[in-house]
Amino acid sequence: MGPEELGLAMVALAERKGARVRTIVGESLLHENYPLIHAVGRASSRTPRLLDLRWGDEHAPKVTLVGKGVCFDSGGLDLKSSANMKLMKKDMGGAAHVLGLASMIMDAKLPVRLRVLVPAVENSVSANAFRPLDVLRSRKGLTVEVGNTDAEGRLILADCLAEADREKPALLIDLATLTGAARTALGPDLPALFTADDKLAEEILSAGTQLADPMWRLPLWKPYRRMLDSKTADISSASDSAHAGAITAALFLQEFVSPTTPWAHIDVFSWNQAPRPGRPEGGEAMGLRALFHLIALRYPL
Repeated sequence: MGPEELGLAMVALAERKGARVRTIVGESLLHENYPLIHAVGRASSRTPRLLDLRWGDEHAPKVTLVGKGVCFDSGGLDLKSSANMKLMKKDMGGAAHVLGLASMIMDAKLPVRLRVLVPAVENSVSANAFRPLDVLRSRKGLTVEVGNTDAEGRLILADCLAEADREKPALLIDLATLTGAARTALGPDLPALFTADDKLAEEILSAGTQLADPMWRLPLWKPYRRMLDSKTADISSASDSAHAGAITAALFLQEFVSPTTPWAHIDVFSWNQAPRPGRPEGGEAMGLRALFHLIALRYPL
């Protein structure tokens, strides 16, 4: 299933819950200033799109969820190996997570103005694929040098985070199957949590402990920002270093969010590699119960 099918899943959810969805497709992404989403998805015959769901009272506290929707990831011109490509149908796990969390919020009728942003793309190889060392302009206006075409998730998230941040939400959470480095550090079962907001981190980690739905906080270590320096753009999308890959990815995303916005980035594996009791092999929700608990505590009925 590709970007269109992911969009249909969001529309079906919206119809069941009384929400509304706006979809920006193909060249319209350029007209509406989502250039990074367009660049990543343009090589595929399955047209890229931005999915934008809204629900709830416009005057309620704004809770915005952003989910990585790479429906298949070949790695682009920096092609993945065949072994690493095998799981890449799950690279829309972040999108699946935010749709699941949105469904829980709407079912509970929490008193929030919910917005869900999903950039839905396929990262493919063709004559018009974006290239390593291309310089792209983002929605925020920052120029980005493409350090690696297989670091595409952070590009599409950047445009969405910039749009989400524009509204100054009371809470902004993104979920993404973003880096292998997070799995090297924490393994497949523990999502990596990044936030500059210590209070928010404590609340998320506490919720995870209470519900046996754990996460582990990793630092937004600012000295590593130098690894993303570029000679030709405001920032590089990926470091040449083999070190701290999950941290540098999170630092890249942080560039597109205001320091005053309560923001958390969660890097999830979103997959069970083998069956366990109650957890069959395949797609897995990680952190959803903890995040719902956090939101329900912050914005009680």
